[in-house]
Amino acid sequence: MTTPDRAQTGGPVPLRADIEVSFEFFPPSTPEMEASLWRAIERLAPIDPRFVSVTYGAGGTTRERTHATVRRILQETDLVPAAHLTCVQATRESVDEVLRAYHEVGVRHIVALRGDPPGGEARFTPHPGGYASALELVEGIHRVADFDVTVSAYPEVHPDAVSPQAELDYLKRKIDAGASRAITQFFFDNDAYLRFLERARAAGISAPIVPGILPVTNFAKVRKFATACGASVPAEMVRLFERLDDDPQTRQLVAATFAAEQCRKLRENGVNEFHFYTLNRAELTRSICHVLGLPARDDGAEREQRAG
Repeated sequence: MTTPDRAQTGGPVPLRADIEVSFEFFPPSTPEMEASLWRAIERLAPIDPRFVSVTYGAGGTTRERTHATVRRILQETDLVPAAHLTCVQATRESVDEVLRAYHEVGVRHIVALRGDPPGGEARFTPHPGGYASALELVEGIHRVADFDVTVSAYPEVHPDAVSPQAELDYLKRKIDAGASRAITQFFFDNDAYLRFLERARAAGISAPIVPGILPVTNFAKVRKFATACGASVPAEMVRLFERLDDDPQTRQLVAATFAAEQCRKLRENGVNEFHFYTLNRAELTRSICHVLGLPARDDGAEREQRAG
């Protein structure tokens, strides 16, 4: 897939600061996890992400913790928080209440998701008095207030989708209902994402479809999760990570290299925005951003200015 950038340079597109990034965190459940989260936020904030998102547990199980994390980000940082919201095990009234609470404290960006079934359930079942889908949730959000809404996309097809075309049609309906962008499920096969993007554009979807990038911290767990959500794991990736379970230092170097190379190849195909699933760990994501040409703002000139 040739892009103007590659055609003009006659070679690989240099990574540079016209790239935009966003980061995902999850709300902490213990004081130790909270300390870890805020260390990660402090390490990644100087990269100036476009926004940072905070996840939301099935059935609102992290409702208060998500809200507290988002509120603290608003109060104590210059970051723009995006709050995840799902339909699982919740009435419309309770979801709308959450939305009004977010709007009241100054949150203006919602990541609208159907949500996974609660533990032990094989399939999603809508609450009798709730939003039945992410599409209904997007519509409901805009009835409550004028939020910026992000939705999900699945380059390798959602496990519950009837077909790839049905999945694409549904994404278009979410965008047409008022979503500003989509962030993809993580993937490791760039060709799958690029084919999906090409099909989306042909279907009339012009909104950004931001690739979700998952730096690998535990390959065995990632592989299991990928199988559950339908994301393929290339043979080359298996080869790179095999026999590294007991070698965390090498595994981290391989993980950073793999993710940075994935982003570099996407950049060569015209992609200039990336969403990182940080797992509340900063170092891998920070390293990848540095390779992408996004040094933290306290590097370079500012550091020299302080030294002077």
